[in-house]
Amino acid sequence: MTQQRDPAPAPAPAALAPAAATALPDPDPAAPGRHRRRSYRDRLTAPLPGVRAVTRLAREAGALRPGTEARRDVPLLPCAPAPLPPAGPGVLALTWAGHASWVLRIGGLTVLTDPVWSHRILGTPPRVTPVGVPWASLPPVDAVVISHNHYDHLDAPTLRRLPRTTPVLVPAGLGRWFRRRRFTRVHELDWWQGREIGGVTFDFVPAHHWSRRGLLDTCRTLWGGWVLTDPQGRKVHFAGDTGYGHWFTEIGRRHPGIDLTLMPIGAYAPRWWLRDVHCDPEEAVAACADLGARRMAPMHWATFLLSAEPVLEPLTRVRAAWARTGRPREDLWDLPVGGSRTL
Repeated sequence: MTQQRDPAPAPAPAALAPAAATALPDPDPAAPGRHRRRSYRDRLTAPLPGVRAVTRLAREAGALRPGTEARRDVPLLPCAPAPLPPAGPGVLALTWAGHASWVLRIGGLTVLTDPVWSHRILGTPPRVTPVGVPWASLPPVDAVVISHNHYDHLDAPTLRRLPRTTPVLVPAGLGRWFRRRRFTRVHELDWWQGREIGGVTFDFVPAHHWSRRGLLDTCRTLWGGWVLTDPQGRKVHFAGDTGYGHWFTEIGRRHPGIDLTLMPIGAYAPRWWLRDVHCDPEEAVAACADLGARRMAPMHWATFLLSAEPVLEPLTRVRAAWARTGRPREDLWDLPVGGSRTL
């Protein structure tokens, strides 16, 4: 059974929000599931880069790819594919397939996050590590959550592998993309809206990012993360793709007791270009604290080389940042691609 669930209204604290992200009213619980809004630019945390920034990026040839020296450690990237662990209805288990793709078994369901099983995606170099979970070894997929429409998170060739009856939970404005591809169970949500599927609650929450898939559709669809809650009350936060900012504190306030956050730590250099949309490792650890999450599993690195930092730097920096907090080492789930943990 699937049902809509919207939390009680509680607008974001205006004092925490930057000027570009004004206080946001909660969606109307009675609003229809299909969102017709033309633009979500008012949800941006910071303005998108202008002509001057784009010109500077063009001048700095290679600024978005690691150089030869930075790539030398590609063979050392952690990759250890293994069979999926057993997971019954009372078990919460996750496996990192790479980038932002996870196989999450929760409440008896198998859920995929931002599934990208392709070797190459538009506009990026090919994968530098194999997919951590062969498609043929997946159990039946009970639901898919999508954070936003960028090609490294919304991969059409991968989604074509799914039965069209698979429930997909997507940001506001993105439902049309799935319905055009004949998916029949499309749940299109605004920030702070939720759905329940098979006893698991899926809440769509804000992120500091943006959306675009073509030349003329900038911010026409929303972006965000997800909080999944199983029947026992255990909570997993999937951050999607995000910079650091005030929304993490608000997510933690509305969803207290998060057991685990799946947090991006890569694609952050150069900082002047990517600061507003991608966390660096230290910001990811700070975001985990803001959420009030007990554990953190890093993602969004070791798969596609999208930016200029050395390939192993996200891992070394996130481990050091975690150690400085004094939090238990076992609560940093720094998995290899293909690795699994059970809660």
